[in-house]
Amino acid sequence: MIRYSKVIGTGGYLPEEVRTNEQISQTVDTSDSWIFERTGIKSRRIARADETASSMAEIAARQAIEAAACAPEDIDLIIVATGTPDRVYPSTGCLLQQRLGIKNCVAFDVQAACSGSIFALSIADQYIKSGAAKKVLVVGSEICSRIVDWTDRGTCILFGDGAGAVLLCASDEAGILSTHIHSDGEYEDLLYCPNPQAATDAGKDEAGYINMRGNEVFKVAVNTLGRIVDETLAANNMQQSDIDWLVPHQANTRIIAATAKKLKMSMDHVILTLENQGNTSSASVLLALNEGVRDGRIQRGQVVLLEAFGAGFTWGSALIKY
Repeated sequence: MIRYSKVIGTGGYLPEEVRTNEQISQTVDTSDSWIFERTGIKSRRIARADETASSMAEIAARQAIEAAACAPEDIDLIIVATGTPDRVYPSTGCLLQQRLGIKNCVAFDVQAACSGSIFALSIADQYIKSGAAKKVLVVGSEICSRIVDWTDRGTCILFGDGAGAVLLCASDEAGILSTHIHSDGEYEDLLYCPNPQAATDAGKDEAGYINMRGNEVFKVAVNTLGRIVDETLAANNMQQSDIDWLVPHQANTRIIAATAKKLKMSMDHVILTLENQGNTSSASVLLALNEGVRDGRIQRGQVVLLEAFGAGFTWGSALIKY
């Protein structure tokens, strides 16, 4: 009998503080209209000083666990996608495990930048399909505001903080239909965040902030996401019309619109959270999925395409029958 991974609960958390385009324009040379026209972003959430990736992950995770009507101790694997971990080690996954009070469980992190949650879903799916796990908690949690240079107009307008979560369980019913993940380190210098403590002598004075060559990233992202759509449809012998919802990584409305066009899909069938959340990196896809589920747009039995593109470059998709 074929074993599937099925989504049985979703959750999300956004910090209380809202930082608007107008507020950013008071410190860098920009404006609300300039930012919105180029990105689709109006505001983003900023974590409190006492919040961490693990503390936000806990809130999102508990929502997903409650929605699934199961107990934390039922979980046998935790995968956290983050580029902004609480510590270099132990992993944020282990810290989340401790917060949830789970003893008999494996926990670890995945670092694939903005594609992190897709990579984590793919790993979780393999664990469940192989029989190595029955219930897997996948969380994307990011505090991007702490690795953004707030004097750099090219990056500070883009990013926000938040956490999204899904709980997967083994099922005889179709759930995750397929996952597709890729990476190519050739483009490492187009989008990166240095680690000053581990830098070579040549880069020892480089601050630990996001560096991005936006125009080049945009071009590669649009072409790459177009290919991942084709790959996903072909793998499942589906047509564009078979997809009910697109849940994309929330980076830029123009990139999202290009992917929707590839699917011949109206933007009415795209879950967009970008305007009031910004780019929350590995959290964005799961936050958007949670929003679509909780407001009733995504219904049981519908086919949902999740996709993301991030530094590395990394990119991937997950096709889900919700």
